[in-house]
Amino acid sequence: MTQNPTGPVATEITRRLTQALAPSHLNVIDDSDHHRGHAGHDARGESHFTVEIVAESFAGQNRVARQRAVNAALGDLMKERVHALSIKARAPGES
Repeated sequence: MTQNPTGPVATEITRRLTQALAPSHLNVIDDSDHHRGHAGHDARGESHFTVEIVAESFAGQNRVARQRAVNAALGDLMKERVHALSIKARAPGES
């Protein structure tokens, strides 16, 4: 499994997604610096992320169901710390 956590929020995202979805691939990318000065930017950093995740549990699910599963796993982080999240969710074998 690939991981790219850097700060405490990215590390917590990784922990929660790993626990909830058991991904075979997970890449958490902090995009916050690209949004400096824009609405929703948090001076503490770690407010904008991209998550690339491959999990067996996504097999047979549509895009919306996959995004809901990721959001549910992240829970309160989505309300309290994460302003924006881009989700690229796939089942194994999908391109």
